[in-house]
Amino acid sequence: MCGIVGWIGPAEGPAPAAAVRTAARAIGHRGPDGHGFFEARSVDGRTRVLLAHARLAIIDLAGGAQPMEAPDGTAIAFNGEIYNFPELRAQLVTSGERFTTNSDTEVILRGWRNWGETTPKWLRGMFAFALWQPSDGSLFLVRDRFGKKPLFLARCAGGLAFASEIKALTCFPGVEAEIDEDGVALYLAYRFVPGPTTMYRNISKLAPGNALIWKNGEERRWRWYAPPDGQPPDQLPFEGDPIRIALRHLREAVRIRLISDVPVGAFLSGGLDSSAIVALMAETSSLPVRTFSVGFEEAAFSELPYARTVAKAFGCEHSELVLSARDLPQLWEQATHFRDAPVSEPADIPILELSRIAARAVKVVLTGEGSDEIFGGYPKHFVESHVGHYQMLPRWLRRGVIEPLAHRLPYRFHRIQTLFAGLGTADFNERMARWFGAFSADTLKDVTNLPLRLLSDQPEPGNTPLRSILYFDQTVWLPDNLLERGDRMTMAAGLEARNPFMDHVLANFASALPDDCRVRGTWTKWLLRKAMEDILPKAILQRPKVGFRLPVERWFRGDMRDYVVAMLDDPDAKSRAFLKPAGVRGLLEQHLSARRNHEKAIWALLALEIFLRKQSEPAAGVMPPSLVDAA
Repeated sequence: MCGIVGWIGPAEGPAPAAAVRTAARAIGHRGPDGHGFFEARSVDGRTRVLLAHARLAIIDLAGGAQPMEAPDGTAIAFNGEIYNFPELRAQLVTSGERFTTNSDTEVILRGWRNWGETTPKWLRGMFAFALWQPSDGSLFLVRDRFGKKPLFLARCAGGLAFASEIKALTCFPGVEAEIDEDGVALYLAYRFVPGPTTMYRNISKLAPGNALIWKNGEERRWRWYAPPDGQPPDQLPFEGDPIRIALRHLREAVRIRLISDVPVGAFLSGGLDSSAIVALMAETSSLPVRTFSVGFEEAAFSELPYARTVAKAFGCEHSELVLSARDLPQLWEQATHFRDAPVSEPADIPILELSRIAARAVKVVLTGEGSDEIFGGYPKHFVESHVGHYQMLPRWLRRGVIEPLAHRLPYRFHRIQTLFAGLGTADFNERMARWFGAFSADTLKDVTNLPLRLLSDQPEPGNTPLRSILYFDQTVWLPDNLLERGDRMTMAAGLEARNPFMDHVLANFASALPDDCRVRGTWTKWLLRKAMEDILPKAILQRPKVGFRLPVERWFRGDMRDYVVAMLDDPDAKSRAFLKPAGVRGLLEQHLSARRNHEKAIWALLALEIFLRKQSEPAAGVMPPSLVDAA
């Protein structure tokens, strides 16, 4: 796991070598164990390439330094982990390749000679890498199937610059940190910015499962992987016992993610997903599993008792962190610095501080991201299957009776209000924004001057509602929110996060199953629950979906009230360039008086304001000490 930076462009004229080095230092938190720089020209002398690398040493501590160069001059800068590299290495040795290291990086480098542009399809893991070929002066850039590892792009000095984080790209000459109104509009619709857009006008994301070749100033892109849930299901009956096969695949996904030359632990929330991972780690490990959990002073929002139950059941060496409203403002600013975007969700912030705790003891953690998006774990996955039935009801009943009644419910029933708002939205793209976002289309008109921006993807004809929303989750919600959050917050602490549920073999298997193996009746993640039935404590298996929630509703009306008002009702607020003060004030008044629950909306607006203030500051220097360091 690392940070990569680079540039490719014409050999004539100045090349941004100093900028590449500065950019690598800007993301040095991603790789505190080593730094490397590579510069070369193509055989014909027309093209120049610069590569830089900040290394977090996990595999082959002595021999895995990067950028790595092959005898023929081919070079790679790689961020990620390839879990099947031992098998690929053995295959390549058989074909005549000779290795000088024990690293997964060299497996990609040598594999390229055999597989070329199909190399990503051979890799089981998470990755973003740049591979330079001096023979034809081309640079190959690629991102893994689900977008677990980031890659950002910008045009610079007649060529193409790329990096693991946006803050690195803003070190390049001519790449200004200019806010993109389209990015702000998408953020307000979804609470995060779906790719390829970012919050910056001249910086974009390479999409998950995509590759790019830059050669002689020309670019070619293609999609090499798409999650199979995007297509209608195969009509052939599934053969075998899905419960037994699911457990076998999950065990394998956990086992290969324990490959490491440094200590490995796990984030443990006490929910089904992280508990399943810890249980399967304990089956494999000869030592107690190191687990790390975060909770809150408000007992109703703290999952620490459940985490302790799991840790005790599997003999874990357990560590805990407790946060309060007093901690939030300082950590929020730090999380914004590392995210290079508004912090989409409250959970980002405790994950940042939990990563710092974990990094004291381990260099790698396994986490539960992706389980809900692969196995169907959210309430919306159940509800989406009934949208068609609801919309068959007479319009007068839906719009004249049911939805007005839901809207008038007390604020504590805001989840029911969201449910009926989603059910009543016929357009697929608008409904996806409703499930994820903080505002309805009508509320946005009251809050912002910007036009509503929605994605334009539509479900494949003949696909099921469950598969369609899971595909949206896997291609938008996951890479641009949850996985981006996970990468930035863990790497901020120099910690590698691995996601067994995002294993593409496991995901492909789940997609081949009938829908009722994932959502059965009102039970979400039915298959995962059945697979873990004889392994996890019943108290964990029978817990309803909770999610990683912070008590921000109470905090905004209590300890953080003055902070919220000072930030959002400030005449000099940076966000007023995009927002209507009267509309923002109306939201605040309704929430602070406990008439409505606008916690998601207020969070989204606060996150935007904090981001715009941080973005307008001079180049970020040393971050304030964390709570961990101050303890």
